Amino acid sequence: MTKAAELAKMGEVLTNSQIGGRRNIIINGAMQISQRATSATDQSGAVGYPCLDRFRHTQTTTAGRYTVSQESTTDLEGFGEALKIACTTADTSIAATERFMLVQRIEGFNLQGLEKGFSTAKSVTASFYVKGHDSATYVVGLYDVDNDRFIGQTFSVTTSWARQTVTFAGDTTGKIGNDNTNNLELRFYIHAGSNYTSGTLDTSWATTTNANTAVGINSIFESTSATFFLTGVQLELGSQATPFEHRSFGEELGLCQRYFEYRTGGISSGIANSGSTVQSTLSFHVTKRAAPTTALVGTPIGNDGTQEQNVTGINNNYNIGAQGTLIDLACSLSNTTSPKSPALIYSNPATPSAITLDAEL
Repeated sequence: MTKAAELAKMGEVLTNSQIGGRRNIIINGAMQISQRATSATDQSGAVGYPCLDRFRHTQTTTAGRYTVSQESTTDLEGFGEALKIACTTADTSIAATERFMLVQRIEGFNLQGLEKGFSTAKSVTASFYVKGHDSATYVVGLYDVDNDRFIGQTFSVTTSWARQTVTFAGDTTGKIGNDNTNNLELRFYIHAGSNYTSGTLDTSWATTTNANTAVGINSIFESTSATFFLTGVQLELGSQATPFEHRSFGEELGLCQRYFEYRTGGISSGIANSGSTVQSTLSFHVTKRAAPTTALVGTPIGNDGTQEQNVTGINNNYNIGAQGTLIDLACSLSNTTSPKSPALIYSNPATPSAITLDAEL
């Protein structure tokens, strides 16, 4: 790059406010946070978040199976964790309808700086570090959920870590809602059938045609030796990829907890009712994106001051506090409680147990 070009790039970075302040739109790009589990095995037809926070798996039914894990890295400077996909059952006869993507869903509140749908729409640059078991080609793309529009580009993977950088032009068609719903997705296509690969890859913004979204890719299910590693994922305004924006572990955890919270230790306190329930209030660590659903992990303990009992069920059909900061819970216990006595809900010290709060996109 000539000196003049370097100065022009620097001017663009300054214009787009890429220096100073928060740049990275992606949450958990360094793969530091994995509240649910550090690995999940025998995955097939998975939809959801089996492992690392904010990286959603979207997979149709396929013969291929895989393990996903939060993998410690020692061979990439600046990063200690990565997302790893390892094929455990190959699928060499790919049906037309098959597809496997790693996706980060982004709410509209975090996207207004893109100015999408306006004449001033900004370019955005995705950068990330990848490696694999062999040379391969995959697709990274943006999907505009509100307007059903897509843009994508291929990227290469080798056996060594490499930073890939892809710039997507601003889109003057289709505004993004300023709300807390899923408005834009960053997608990594690592397996797909002909329904998604038979066309011409849309490298400019266009109304979504499935056949044009994953053209030219290899399959993570090509053999049981196949692997895919991903970390350092960043999405930022402008056409210049800046150094990865490292955030503190606590800050990253808080950003993830807007969407999912794993409560362990001393979970909540309340009052035992007649029968076998405890009415308690649970304050969130951070404001949730939306009213969360609750679930039990293992068997937490309820204690009404006279006995410890297993928590056998949970019901969150109660009022959400102002701005989504707390929730009322009714916990069912295994035995009768002492009416109107103070009660605690806490983790079982003998086995892993928790209450989860899920407000994912």
